[in-house]
Amino acid sequence: MSAGMHSLGDLEALAYQVAMGADEAISETPVNRYAQSAALVAQKAAPPRVAPGPVPRPTEETAAEDAIGAARALSGAATTLEELEAALAAFEHCDLKRGARSLVFCDGRPEARVMIIGEAPGRDEDIEGRPFVGRAGKLLDRMLGAIDLGRSATDAERAVYITNILPWRPPQNRDPKPEEIAMMKPFVERHVELVGPDLLVLMGNISCQAMLGRRGITRLRGSWTETLVRPALPMFHPAYLLRNPAAKREAWADLLSLKARLRQSARP
Repeated sequence: MSAGMHSLGDLEALAYQVAMGADEAISETPVNRYAQSAALVAQKAAPPRVAPGPVPRPTEETAAEDAIGAARALSGAATTLEELEAALAAFEHCDLKRGARSLVFCDGRPEARVMIIGEAPGRDEDIEGRPFVGRAGKLLDRMLGAIDLGRSATDAERAVYITNILPWRPPQNRDPKPEEIAMMKPFVERHVELVGPDLLVLMGNISCQAMLGRRGITRLRGSWTETLVRPALPMFHPAYLLRNPAAKREAWADLLSLKARLRQSARP
């Protein structure tokens, strides 16, 4: 350092060093200016960070699809009726389960040639845990007895097996919603596969909607059709007959048609 430099005061010496470009003290470790420059260039070239937005909530449509998928997986894994009932009990996607007292699964003999599919449990069914009890159930038993069939029959030729589209009672006995029918249908289809009946009886509009994709029981009843590779006969629901006694004539004709079909397809 020159002699003139020594004559400057401390502040003047500092100002002189800043003016000459000395803007920081000497460090004990060397500074890699090239690395600093490269990092600065990369930082400027990187795209700006965007704060993550809210996760979209599932729509009603995707929730319904998830419920149907879960129903297919659970029902498809069941290899016995006991396993299918347990799968239904474990199904958590149907809100009807939370308001119902009982899971109404079936009644009658699984070996029966005739399987009756009703609509949904009512108050009496919810209390007893069996389908078709109360006034409608008693009328159904009289109807079946008139053609020598019954849920308590000991042999398969005279026995019937009974279930519903929905295993839980809807509030105030309202009609099931389309999404409720859709999520329960895989269980019903698996139920039919495991029982293996010769004939199906679809009682009421809801059963026809679920299994045939059609409503209008007054037009559908009495005409044999097919579903799940089996003959199926739409019939009036006994509860409808209680409200409309004049329709019992058509119901009797349907019962005679069922009896004749059983004779035609009698097992060897």
